[in-house]
Amino acid sequence: MSDQRANRAFHRSIHTLASADGPVRIETDSLGSKQIPANAYWGLNVSRALDNFAISGRPISEYPDLIFGYACVKQAAARANAEIGVLERDKADLIDRACEEIKDSKLQDQFIVDILQGGAGTSTNMNANEVIANRGLELAGFSKGNYEHLDPNDHVNRSQSTNDTYPTALKIGLCLSIERLLAELELLGRAFHDKGREFAGIVKVGRTQLQDAVPMTLEQEFEGFAVTLAEDHATLHGVIQRLGEINLGATAIGTGIAADPRYAEAVRKHLADITGYKIVTAPNLIEATTDVGVFMELSATLKRSAMKLSKICNDLRLLGSGPQAGLNEINLPARQAGSSIMPGKVNPVIPEVVNEVAFVVAGRGCDDDHGCGSGATPAQRI
Repeated sequence: MSDQRANRAFHRSIHTLASADGPVRIETDSLGSKQIPANAYWGLNVSRALDNFAISGRPISEYPDLIFGYACVKQAAARANAEIGVLERDKADLIDRACEEIKDSKLQDQFIVDILQGGAGTSTNMNANEVIANRGLELAGFSKGNYEHLDPNDHVNRSQSTNDTYPTALKIGLCLSIERLLAELELLGRAFHDKGREFAGIVKVGRTQLQDAVPMTLEQEFEGFAVTLAEDHATLHGVIQRLGEINLGATAIGTGIAADPRYAEAVRKHLADITGYKIVTAPNLIEATTDVGVFMELSATLKRSAMKLSKICNDLRLLGSGPQAGLNEINLPARQAGSSIMPGKVNPVIPEVVNEVAFVVAGRGCDDDHGCGSGATPAQRI
């Protein structure tokens, strides 16, 4: 199925769910009223987003680290609001329990807004607010939609804006993703190092511009692969530290409107406790609410790492070329038959697919550059 057909199929299934025959509840906002499936944890804001943003066919549930990050932020906010006395403890506890369930990967199918959306991420923020509120209502013994007892805006979103919750949730999610990447980079670097030691003493030709140059050992070549990956490993560690600077408490544009002055420090402390990361509040919340520097740094680091891996893969393909008319200096493991017409041919499929992934990363890096440069980020103020 093509991407376009898959997208249409996804949105048909979502809209079928949203308009399915069966029990419904009525939710109302300043734009009017809509019917919402009675069993849905999402509400009116999500329903409007489904109408407006049938674009990519990729719901935010495909990004579980972002959902986890949002649950951490909402949980920290509820605890902070209760601590400073601006939210009743029983309501904060319900929010806390709902967030804990989301962190445990429950209710993931309720995060259904399209990843591409206008409004600086408001639809994503409200998807989280509505799911948390309705699950909290359920835990308290109320029906979904009875927001007088626990409201998505007034209670779950208290002291918050999309413009401080979304970038913070995104940063938490990115830290989780980077940690997994770091583990894989470490394994790959160690594998190159170990393979180099296995090749100790094997002398080969070193080349520049694909022309014979001076002797080197195969160990030296593979150790070079290991070292270049270690450089990116160290750089990504530094990015995690910088992702720990947040703008919670900034609310809409950085002035902290609608948030108690005590809130920023309280929520910082609770978010650090919940995530285990070193979390610091940015010294200037107006600047931090518009700053996208760390996202650009991460994007550039990922692109750099991808291009390094691509270069390594091209070297491996060249060194293993042949076997009759190429360099044939190394033997890459045979992973699958390489041809439907030439018996015995084996292709370097793993280096090739790594190249493909590297090109995707580089392309998305260009998207990041344009998005950050235009202000089209979760923290945008316009």
